[in-house]
Order: sequence, then structure tokens, then C-alpha cells
Amino acid sequence: MSGRMATAQKAPRITHAERVIDAASGLTKGDLAAYYARVAPLILPHLEGRPVALVRAPDGVGGELFFQKHAQHSDIAGIKLLDPALDPGHDPLLQIDTAEALLGAAQYNTVELHTWNATSRAIGKPDRMTFDLDPGEGIDWQQMQEAALLVRVLLDELGLPSFLKTSGGKGLHVVVPLRRQFGWDEVRGFSRAIVEHLARTVPERFVAKSGPRNRVGRIFADYLRNGFGATTVSAWSARARPGMGVSVPLAWEELPDLDSAAHWTVANIGPRLATGNTPWDAMERSRTGLRDAMEMLGFLPA
Repeated sequence: MSGRMATAQKAPRITHAERVIDAASGLTKGDLAAYYARVAPLILPHLEGRPVALVRAPDGVGGELFFQKHAQHSDIAGIKLLDPALDPGHDPLLQIDTAEALLGAAQYNTVELHTWNATSRAIGKPDRMTFDLDPGEGIDWQQMQEAALLVRVLLDELGLPSFLKTSGGKGLHVVVPLRRQFGWDEVRGFSRAIVEHLARTVPERFVAKSGPRNRVGRIFADYLRNGFGATTVSAWSARARPGMGVSVPLAWEELPDLDSAAHWTVANIGPRLATGNTPWDAMERSRTGLRDAMEMLGFLPA
């Protein structure tokens, strides 16, 4: 028996498991906990060794949500509190490395799990760059699919490999695996330069400014996910939205066959589990530096 499965057997008891947390699907707290127990071997590789933020929904997905990045102390079974020096001036960051901690978070009414773009051991140098394609009012799904492909083409031209996942909500996430070469300011600055280039090149499709008014009829390729302390929802995390979509790793070739960013949900995820993380198998060996891409785009790091 694997260590993860053995740990899952020691997971905390889920109280109030019968409580409905999503009226749209009828899913209960117990259903969500069972989902996380089932996907623990798939989600833990995305969580392990990284600071994690929790989106908690004590009153269900239709109620008030709480975004938690720090904890002075924690009642979550198995969760790891990191050295406060990693994020000075705050209580300790959180880390989930085991199925016990994952189920402990579910018991604590956590629906979503978000991670940093750096590991806890090398928190000063991101090991990935993320673009969250965020559709504005009037953008349909086909336009989102086309936008993701345009982002991929630009990244390919810059010599940057990219990997895709659904957000589980409305958007798509494009992830570039990095060698730990630059700090947060350089990576965030360069990701902004990429988005500004997109907005200049395809202004009818992309915008480089956040905010609903700026996104009407266009897509914001959110580079703000690449700053220190920023997070993005983890692969295999459920979303605190009606229907409870799931963020799922994709092969680029699968994109045309999807009908939405919430194509998979907690309720229908079963058949996808056999595919698991295989669409991202090449991520570790695809890590690349940014210097050549920066020079191609005329970006000068500080």
C-alpha cells in the first residue's frame, strides 16, 4: 500500500457530511470529502512542497467564502505550518503534503486549494509562470479556445513550452514550467510584457488591464498570478461555484473537444481519473530559462 493511501485511511472524520454545500448539484460536504480522498494521489503532486491557500465555504458555495493563506495555529489535521520567515510580517503559510491534511482541509469546509508558483524550499524563485485566461462579458467558449491557442503560439515562438488546464470555472490556465533563474519581480514583469504584446498584436481579442469594464468582449490573460504571494487554483481542485467544476490538466489536442471550462465536475469526474496527470508528464523535463525569450521580446530584467 502506498504511503498516500495509508495516510488516507487515517484521515479525520468528516462531520456534518450530509450537509448540502451546492444546491445546483445536490453535492454534500461528505461528497466533496470523498472526492478529495479519491483524487488524493492526483492532486498531492501539485500541492506537495508549495505554500497553499484555502477557499473555505462554511455555508456552502452560495454563501460567504473565506480565502485563507496564513494561520497562527491550525486545527486542520495534518496540515504543515511553514517558517514565518518565508512571508515576513504574516502568520505562517500553509502546506498540504498528505492525504490526511487534504481531508483535514475538507473537514474544515475547504472547497478550493490554491498554490504558489514557487516551492517552499525555494520561495524566492518561481518554477512556473501562469496565465489565467479570464473572459469578459460577451466572450463565448469558442473564443476562449482560440485565445488559448493564440497564447500557445506566442509562447512557442518565444521558445517556451506550455501546458494547459481547465479552471473549473469560466477560464483556462496556461502554465510555463521554469528553471529557477529569476525572482518574482522579473517573472511577473516578463509575464506582463507577454500579455501586453498579446494585447497590441490581437487587440480585438486580448486586453492587458484587469477589471470587468476593460474585459468587455475581450479576454484578460491574467499575469498577476505571477507575483509574490499570488496563487492559482490547483489542478484537481474543486471550485466553489454552482455545479462544482474541477480544474483538470489537459493535452492541447483535447481542447477542441471540451464544451466549457467546467467540462468536468465533482459529479462527473470519474472517467477522467484514469487519464490523471499524464497530459503533464513532460512538465518537469520541459523546464526552461527565460533569458532568451526575454531578449526576443525586448524585455530587460532589472
